[in-house]
Parts: sequence; structure tokens; C-alpha cells
Amino acid sequence: MKVTGKLIFKSEDASELIDIIARSLAPDNLSNNITVIGENTTSITFTSDKIGTILSSVDDYLMNAVIVEKLSYTLKDIKK
Repeated sequence: MKVTGKLIFKSEDASELIDIIARSLAPDNLSNNITVIGENTTSITFTSDKIGTILSSVDDYLMNAVIVEKLSYTLKDIKK
């Protein structure tokens, strides 16, 4: 049995940040993860045989997204 989970990020105010996060994390996607980047929206779909794998993948993705977000803000401050 396949289990699927999906994260959807939407923001008109932070579309650039969403794009940066999605593009930064896309190289780490496993073959069963699909990232779709749209205007003001990014979604990632996780598929696995086990729900525990989905939960671990989502947790890793969100933790890495937080790091990219903080790094993005830090780099913007340095450029000022």
C-alpha cells in the first residue's frame, strides 16, 4: 500500500521566499517526492510504503525549510 502526504505553501507576500525554499530543497528530494513550484504557491508530495517514512520526510523537509528561511533573512541583512 502506498501512503501519500502533501505540503502546500501559499503566500502572496512571501512568494520569493517560498520559491527559494523549494528550489534549495529540491535536490534532496527522493525519487518518490514531487515538488511543484507555481506563482505564490509551492507544493511537495511525499509517497512511501510506510507512514513513518512520510512523517520523517515531512519533518526533515520542514526543518530544512526553517534553516533556508533563516539563512535567506540573514543574507538579506548582510546585503544592506
